[in-house]
Amino acid sequence: MSIRSVFRRLATVLGALLATGAAWADPYLVGRGMADITGEAAEVGMMGYASTAQVAAGIHMRQRARAFIVADQASGKRMVFVNNDLGMVFQGVQQAVLKQLQAKYGSLYGADNVILSATHTHGGPGGFSHYALYNFTTWGYNPRTFSAIVSGIVLAIDKAHRDLKPGSVQIGKGELTNANNNRSLSAYQRNPQAERERWGTHIDPEMTLLRFKQGNTDVGVISWFATHGVSMSPTNRLISPDNKGYAAWRWEHNMKGVRYNADGDFVAAFAQSNAGDMTPNLHLDGTGPTSNEFNNTRIIGERQLQKALEIYNGALQTLSGPVDYRQRFVDFSRITVEGRFTDGATRATCPAAVGSAFAAGTEDGRGLDGFTEGDLARNPFFTALGGIITPAPQWVRDCQAPKPVLLATGTQTPYPWTPEVLPVSIVRIGQLAIVAAPGEFTIMSGRRVRDTVRAALGDRVQHIVFAGYANAYAGYVTTPEEYDAQHYEGASTHFGRWTLPAYQQTFHELATALKQGLSAYASATPRDLATKQMSFQTGVVLDNVPLFKRFGDVELQAYSGYARGQRVNVEFWTGHPKNNLRQGGTFLEVQRWDGAAWRTVANDGDWSTMYRWVRVDPVWGSSKAAISWDIPLDTVTGQYRIRHYGDYKNGWNGAIYGLSGTSRTFQVY
Repeated sequence: MSIRSVFRRLATVLGALLATGAAWADPYLVGRGMADITGEAAEVGMMGYASTAQVAAGIHMRQRARAFIVADQASGKRMVFVNNDLGMVFQGVQQAVLKQLQAKYGSLYGADNVILSATHTHGGPGGFSHYALYNFTTWGYNPRTFSAIVSGIVLAIDKAHRDLKPGSVQIGKGELTNANNNRSLSAYQRNPQAERERWGTHIDPEMTLLRFKQGNTDVGVISWFATHGVSMSPTNRLISPDNKGYAAWRWEHNMKGVRYNADGDFVAAFAQSNAGDMTPNLHLDGTGPTSNEFNNTRIIGERQLQKALEIYNGALQTLSGPVDYRQRFVDFSRITVEGRFTDGATRATCPAAVGSAFAAGTEDGRGLDGFTEGDLARNPFFTALGGIITPAPQWVRDCQAPKPVLLATGTQTPYPWTPEVLPVSIVRIGQLAIVAAPGEFTIMSGRRVRDTVRAALGDRVQHIVFAGYANAYAGYVTTPEEYDAQHYEGASTHFGRWTLPAYQQTFHELATALKQGLSAYASATPRDLATKQMSFQTGVVLDNVPLFKRFGDVELQAYSGYARGQRVNVEFWTGHPKNNLRQGGTFLEVQRWDGAAWRTVANDGDWSTMYRWVRVDPVWGSSKAAISWDIPLDTVTGQYRIRHYGDYKNGWNGAIYGLSGTSRTFQVY
């Protein structure tokens, strides 16, 4: 071999080593993606408040799925976290998403390494659970909303998968003290005084933030903070991602120029944590900080945004180390809990049931008359009614004590009304562990779970995030002491007084397996009820317009001019929004003339717009689209117009046709 050949080979080897070193200077592959998951925008019961009167009638802002993938370049292991503007991620949604991912990617993504978490907005269309309790107030199952949610989540993950590039993840923490309040303080105060003093406050102020980079380019952020998605009230009928959705929109749209039409958009996810007793209604009377729900949504969202920005721009720690995970499906209706997780005695969980205070509502949102939080006496009438509707053996009632059982959701046939086989998981990214749980944990419950996992993992991790509302949903989880108070949260703790210790035991087992590099215990098998669903809603029969009108005609015209800060109102004759969800699209556009063409400056995903669907004549089938635009103070002056897009169903042939309408041109000055 000649000297020249030797040097050429050495140069090749050195080049390969340098290339490898450059790639591995970033320990992970990082990808992000976002997609629309907005369901049916009208005549669908909404999810969260369990009110039959809260029926969707338009869109204030669209719901979105925000996905992140982190892959360990050394081991090839990867994890997925998807933050969804939903009330809950029901188990059927998880099952459908995983089936589609398996069809696309084989075993690359599964229940063990995918976390689907909900922001817990109470402003989205419902009917997307496969379990009966959550579909009662929505008149059954809504397959189109379910499909929109599933397809949108899968699309967001697809985008994140295609986006994977060498990158890094940084972590930071801070405290936010004016965006939540404890709505169940007297129950919280039943916890041991020493434990309460250790934490020092009856709220959970902790915010944990991850900053994602591809090389030197910022591509996204996740912020976890515990506050309910109830800034929008039970009287709201517009689809809204609530305070966390507002915070995400502000960062993406206003600060990063995102218009939700590009795969490379910056993604800002404001995720939920242990928010079971944390409310944004700071006055504990259904209001707060003001009496206006839109202002409340904006203010609480803005406070989360500003704290997240402070952390994001402060001193952050770079995560390094392996990506790993452990996951199980566990039957929580029949767990024997060891004494080290209880009061020292061996205890057991129960088949699911909810108590009388489930109907009483919370301090910041009262429920039915005749029910009171903390009342351990059974309401004779409703107890008898519940015994007829959902009969339960006496041993189940004894097991659930001191809860006065109202509905025994776990002992119904042929299927329980709520799930009992639930997914639990821990995902590790270097020094961080994310604990994913399928329920609403009170702040003390979340703290105890974090302590349990921290003790089991030891020095393997420095940071633990509790991700609630993840991968399934089965009510609340209170501490045993809080359970005894039988407030709304305790009455909604499905598996009895020892539910939280059962979760602690399960997470301890997962964390121990993760630390020791062992497999998790065997899983139970969750049922799949996808083919067992019923809906009691009527579909769209036909759409019509009044005589001498056409679809898309303007019924209420814009004025000739407006000052910035004023509201533009326009109405069009339209069809039912169920005819076409316009997923990934819009029902409206605000357009500005730039001298050569009309440019879109806002649509139905923006804070400044509202699309209201108004039924005019239910017999004739006529309806209007009432569109408003609150002109932002920083709007460029000039000529504008509003366009409406919709679809109508022909009464003769049943076909669906597109429609559009355009307002007059008006001046903004």
